Amino acid sequence: MKLVTYRASVEAEARLGAIVGDAVLDLARFGVAKGVELPSTMLEFIDLGPAAVAAVSSLVADCGETLPFGTTIPLGNAKLLAPIPRPRKNVFGIGLNYTEHVAESAKSLDSSPDLPREPVIFSKPPTTVIGPGEPILHKSEITQQLDWEVELAAIIGSRANDVTREEALGYIFGYTVCIDMSARDCRRAGQWIYSKGQDSYCPMGPVVVTADEITDPQTLDLWLTVNGVEKQRSNTSHMLFKVDELVADISKGITLEPGDIIATGTPAGVGAGRDPQEFLWPGDTIVACVEGIGTLRHPVVAA
Repeated sequence: MKLVTYRASVEAEARLGAIVGDAVLDLARFGVAKGVELPSTMLEFIDLGPAAVAAVSSLVADCGETLPFGTTIPLGNAKLLAPIPRPRKNVFGIGLNYTEHVAESAKSLDSSPDLPREPVIFSKPPTTVIGPGEPILHKSEITQQLDWEVELAAIIGSRANDVTREEALGYIFGYTVCIDMSARDCRRAGQWIYSKGQDSYCPMGPVVVTADEITDPQTLDLWLTVNGVEKQRSNTSHMLFKVDELVADISKGITLEPGDIIATGTPAGVGAGRDPQEFLWPGDTIVACVEGIGTLRHPVVAA
């Protein structure tokens, strides 16, 4: 399933939907029509557990092309929000997780040229998350080095504590697209959270593709453009630490809970790694895509 959080109009409440053809199916209203109780938010749906995806998929499939009246709106009329507009906890970020990005970072960001022996983990506060099309804020009094990083994000579906790599993918609810925005000149004594944790620094969406439709997350192309010029292109097969390794590693010491988000790292091509370096400014447009999931497009605006 492709799941979204959406508004039917500017003033409407945020609701949970599923993409069915060219329409958004409101799952709570669909449940009423089918005589079952279904949630109205993404986090509530995730909390129902893995069986909920299969059950709802079956209900939708049984309808064929005739969905109950009043349960859908045209996709073009829906305002898509971040799939989880307000995560319960910080987003887990993974640094230096593609070989060529390790090399470019060592040249420009004073990080080690050696490949990490274990995942490099940082976090981004819930207030960083914005939805499709929302502006990325450029605060010139804080940064002159606003940079881009396209990433695959994995969303946890079940409580995971000290899980093995072999079972780790079974704890994934689904996947979405994330842009890990970074103010390179805001790193403090080697700490990244202020650099990566400012408001609007985690664009996310446009959909969550449930894990049953992406059985191998290590086969996906991902790319990013700035003002129509391609800056990053790679494949998730080039991750140093694969999604299953990340889940297993984090869960050894930090219990992962339903709705937790892991942004799995970015490939080479960031602005700081270029010669000369390139950074984002008000008026720029950034577009990021992960194969099989979707595309994010965001303007950069002065704040």
